[in-house]
Amino acid sequence: MCGDLSAPNHSSATVEHTAQALIDGFNRRIDYLRMSVTDRCDFRCVYCMAEDMQFLPRQQILSLEELYQVAERFVALGTRKIRLTGGEPLVRQGIVDLCGRIAALPGLRELCLTSNGSQLGRLAQPLFDAGVSRLNISLDSLDADLFRQLTRTGDLHQVIAGIDAARRAGFRRTKLNCVVLKGRNDGELVDLVRFAIDRELDISFIEEMPLGVISEHQRGESYCSSDEVRERLAAHFSLIESAESSQGPARYWRLAEAPQTRVGFISPHSHNFCATCNRVRLTVEGRLLLCLGNEHSLDLKQVLRAHPGDSDRLEKAIREAVQLKPYRHHFEVGGDVQILRFMNMTGG
Repeated sequence: MCGDLSAPNHSSATVEHTAQALIDGFNRRIDYLRMSVTDRCDFRCVYCMAEDMQFLPRQQILSLEELYQVAERFVALGTRKIRLTGGEPLVRQGIVDLCGRIAALPGLRELCLTSNGSQLGRLAQPLFDAGVSRLNISLDSLDADLFRQLTRTGDLHQVIAGIDAARRAGFRRTKLNCVVLKGRNDGELVDLVRFAIDRELDISFIEEMPLGVISEHQRGESYCSSDEVRERLAAHFSLIESAESSQGPARYWRLAEAPQTRVGFISPHSHNFCATCNRVRLTVEGRLLLCLGNEHSLDLKQVLRAHPGDSDRLEKAIREAVQLKPYRHHFEVGGDVQILRFMNMTGG
């Protein structure tokens, strides 16, 4: 059974139905699609993938045209925000052209992209010119040696140069994403917020998600809750709770000392955001993943390749799949890994 017994009664929901809107079995409007355009990455972050990764052969991943076809159908069905992810999306050849085509879809309000920042020095301006609305950039440490340890291959100075290039290109409301690992980078929380303030960025602190089998550290021992992060920051900043939303899972706070910067907390363990989930994900191999913490999915690649150009059949498959979206995930701190796929396969 795909639902959860603790889910609210469908009849109590107040979501407005329209002819085109995607509404799941719990009356949640699905208007946000996250699309992985590649499983490849030039980093090997310790919480995201194994050090020696095996990537998919080209024929198993969606082509740029197939990715565009899925985006087009979702926008036609009421999707207002699309985020392109990876792996690292900027290592995919043709990514700028794909961004331009998706950004031009009538009805799409926002095309966003999540990046590790390594390629932004050369691609920030072309992405901005193509119509990308906003960027999320991963930054887990401001210490070059620790940054290298956490990413295994990353160059901190190159990433910071990419962050600065994005600002020069015209991007605003860029958000840093920091996965907090106790005993590793949790001593840098205040420094990371000050870095965000200095560059007029937003920042979100993320609880590590139990996806994929890793050997580099024990997730239960490295877990640092959003409440603990917020308490530590409150000793240095005046945090003002905000009702603002970016349509994603982050809960935002403003800083009295720097009102231009928002601090967000993404808390899949301590404060799950399932009741208001408006998202589905498309994996790099074409699975429409209905929940980050469950394996409910539909193989859209099979639909695309068995019936090329048949938008009606693709739309029907999407509508039927959304009805199977579960009410919530059940992540646990420590213990066995419930989901074996890595984040680079899932799409951030």
